Amino acid sequence: MPRHHRCPYEVGDTVTGTTYVDPADRAREAPQEFTGKVVQVGSGWAGIDADLAYLWARLDNRREVQALIRDCRKATP
Repeated sequence: MPRHHRCPYEVGDTVTGTTYVDPADRAREAPQEFTGKVVQVGSGWAGIDADLAYLWARLDNRREVQALIRDCRKATP
């Protein structure tokens, strides 16, 4: 049985990181630094594709961004 890892973030945590942009879209959009509150933890964290596990974060301007969990860290107050 595969060992499951717990995501280090929960909904409501404030995180800082870099937005995820699919490689096919990088000609028109670049990854950007952000700080926001986690609103959703996406699929993949259970070990099937853990390197691509993602989260969604809501910014102060109410926009939501997607980021790979591995590219985020908890924001310090």
